[in-house]
Amino acid sequence: MSNLTPSPKCILLDVEGTTSSISFVYDVMFPYVRENLAPFLANNWNSDSVQGCLPLLANDIGKDSVDEWLDADGPTAQQQVATAVTKLMDDDVKATGLKQLQGMIWKDGFESGQMTAHLFDDVADCMRKWHADGIEIRIYSSGSIAAQKLFFGHCVAGNLLPLISGHYDTTIGSKKESASYVAIADDIGLPPSEIIFISDVPAELDAARSAGMQVILSIRPGNKPVENIDADSAIRDFSEVEAMCSLGPSKLI
Repeated sequence: MSNLTPSPKCILLDVEGTTSSISFVYDVMFPYVRENLAPFLANNWNSDSVQGCLPLLANDIGKDSVDEWLDADGPTAQQQVATAVTKLMDDDVKATGLKQLQGMIWKDGFESGQMTAHLFDDVADCMRKWHADGIEIRIYSSGSIAAQKLFFGHCVAGNLLPLISGHYDTTIGSKKESASYVAIADDIGLPPSEIIFISDVPAELDAARSAGMQVILSIRPGNKPVENIDADSAIRDFSEVEAMCSLGPSKLI
């Protein structure tokens, strides 16, 4: 039997591989950035958002400052940034500056209707029911907070942002460090034991468990295989959470 508490107060969700398919991120979202990166930089180079992102990108690639990194301004500098961003994406680096720039480019895609975020079929209905039962829903993803809001605001189920009480990204810390989950629990204002974190990455679950949170492994089509799965703490559908604990004053389903 599961050791989850009978009445969790908050469900903290990963995105990729948990609420939505990994393939959508790699086959749709990442290619969109690659295709639009150069024109986006050319059209928005002098904007506060892009200029404010440059120091973070410099840090992402191990440079102490923008001046140390970029040789010049204008098209040459833009090409240097595009080359660095492409390399970070090729290496699948979870870096704060990269995620912020990606979020800016995805904004154009989602708001123009060129992209609509994928969700697994069970996700929206379960989120609505959890919300109706008074359970907080929050998101913790390596994708920037801005990108998370675009994703859940422009998904196949419509705008789910009213269901979500808060968002966290790597600015609060690495998803594989327990201190990040302690900080999240402190921000929520709940003991970690009253929060359930759902993710497809065992190392993230280990970090959350070390911080005192309850954890559930998400097993979805296309996810990386996980060895030695504990069947009592793994789900293939959000509706299975009901079997692990009582969610609020009424049943989930």
